[in-house]
Amino acid sequence: MQYQTANETININDDMSMVMVRIAAQPFAFALEFRKAALVIIDMQRDFVEPGGFGETLGNDVSLLQCVVPVARDVLLAWRGAGGLVVHTRESHLPDLSDCPPAKRLRGNPTLRIGDSGPMGRILVRGEAGNQIVPELAPVAGEIVIDKPGKGAFHGTELHRLLAERGITQLVFMGVTTEVCVQTSMREANDRGYDCLLVEDGTGSYFPEFKAATLAMITAQGGIVGWTAMAGAVIDAADRCRVD
Repeated sequence: MQYQTANETININDDMSMVMVRIAAQPFAFALEFRKAALVIIDMQRDFVEPGGFGETLGNDVSLLQCVVPVARDVLLAWRGAGGLVVHTRESHLPDLSDCPPAKRLRGNPTLRIGDSGPMGRILVRGEAGNQIVPELAPVAGEIVIDKPGKGAFHGTELHRLLAERGITQLVFMGVTTEVCVQTSMREANDRGYDCLLVEDGTGSYFPEFKAATLAMITAQGGIVGWTAMAGAVIDAADRCRVD
């Protein structure tokens, strides 16, 4: 897969403890401090992304999310190759649903609700087949996996503490869906003081117009929530930060 990049020159200090690349982004260049950054991949779960999963049973076109997978995989491999921290999230609940408020479980009028038996096991329940991350993006040893009971990655989780312990101040986001769990997580992160960058072609929605609106909202008013950039620019930045 080919990507276009337009990043500025890398700056590295003498002991290689700080690596910085200015990434071509919107609304203006993002100064990535790679050793203080984490790649956060939101909810790339089988039930949301794969044909035959929960998302498709609701009448959604999952191809709009599937097209994100190879892009996200390329970014993930580049980030791993440079030795960067990776975080994966799953929207999930305990088997007894004690962490799922009735207001969430009973919302709307779906044929299947959280905890019900779906095509890949119980919907949004930890340990079920559909709740697992797609194989192409599966976590490896040393990567953080967060099971979150809400839309945002910080609500009801230890994510902020885990990032703070590692000196992380910047987050690069990918995943699904753009307007729900991804945007919620970015806004939570923004309120906690993180600089946030969203990979535009590494995120997807069942509703393209919702994705477009979210990208516009994130970068409005000089980046009120954060920045957006294309995958190629992020891959190039990770490659520049690689220390062999």
